Amino acid sequence: MKRISVVIVGWQVRELLRGCLASIAAHEDRDALEVWVVDNASTDGTAAMVAAEFPWVRLVALDHNPGFAAGNNVALQRATGDVAILLNPDTELHDAALTLLAAYLRTHPAVGVVGPRLENPDGSPQSAGFAPPSLFQVWYDLVPWPRRLYHSRLNGRYPNAPTETAYAVGFPLGACLAVRRDVLERVGLLDEAYGMYMEELDFCARIRAAGYAVMILPTVAVTHHGGQSTGQMPEAMFLALHRARRRFYTRYRPVWWNACARWLTRAGLIVRSIQAFVAFRRGTLTWEQYRARTRIYGRTWRCWSRGCSLQATDDRDTMHHANRDH
Repeated sequence: MKRISVVIVGWQVRELLRGCLASIAAHEDRDALEVWVVDNASTDGTAAMVAAEFPWVRLVALDHNPGFAAGNNVALQRATGDVAILLNPDTELHDAALTLLAAYLRTHPAVGVVGPRLENPDGSPQSAGFAPPSLFQVWYDLVPWPRRLYHSRLNGRYPNAPTETAYAVGFPLGACLAVRRDVLERVGLLDEAYGMYMEELDFCARIRAAGYAVMILPTVAVTHHGGQSTGQMPEAMFLALHRARRRFYTRYRPVWWNACARWLTRAGLIVRSIQAFVAFRRGTLTWEQYRARTRIYGRTWRCWSRGCSLQATDDRDTMHHANRDH
């Protein structure tokens, strides 16, 4: 019998992971799965919880946090299934979603990656697939005006996506991503140099370059709790995101495109800095918050002002600080 390798990487997400694993147990045939949980050195008892409550899970408890991509690779190198599914710990299944995604890949050899429809916990739709980044998105991410364009195709969304048939996308959100083993062996593992962010874009770009389609299967649904977060991105993660974008753009976009992206990002950072100053003067930001934001905007400006470093060290250092501080 063919098996599905499910890979879940987590850090400090014990309760969410408990819910995720319980939903797998409730809706999937465990004999058809090998479920890997890679714990990136959590201190909240995540590994102990998995070992005690889910003995059928193959637990890898790391003594350090190497990042999301590296954590997935640890399990992918050991997995034996003909289909691998990367699943976030903040997801829940309501039917045999993993089995359905694997069945789709097994019967569609031209497809390399497929993701499900994503829903918020209240059942409302969540963006599941996105177009490859455009220059408009570079600007709009920093200066999101007018708001009505947020869910538009200009912003990489698929507002008129089919609801009953699979459709092609640039990449699925990394909350749930299924890939065939033969495709994985051809294009390689996730690029650990990203540390955090953009690794699924890079992965799907390599898969498309190898001639495979990247799809969303909207008849399969998964709840993703992460879509509920509307808080301000922590400053250290803001910098990590832009470092990852520099790496991705440098690898997959021409020189002129990168020059435009650099100009747009600098302009957006100026707008962000002015907005932070106005918020400080109005009393909605403290002096400490204002300093923290402008400091990270300055570091991001420098990131975009010099040649893009393709080393993993910077992103991982940023990620470790973000984890410690937040």
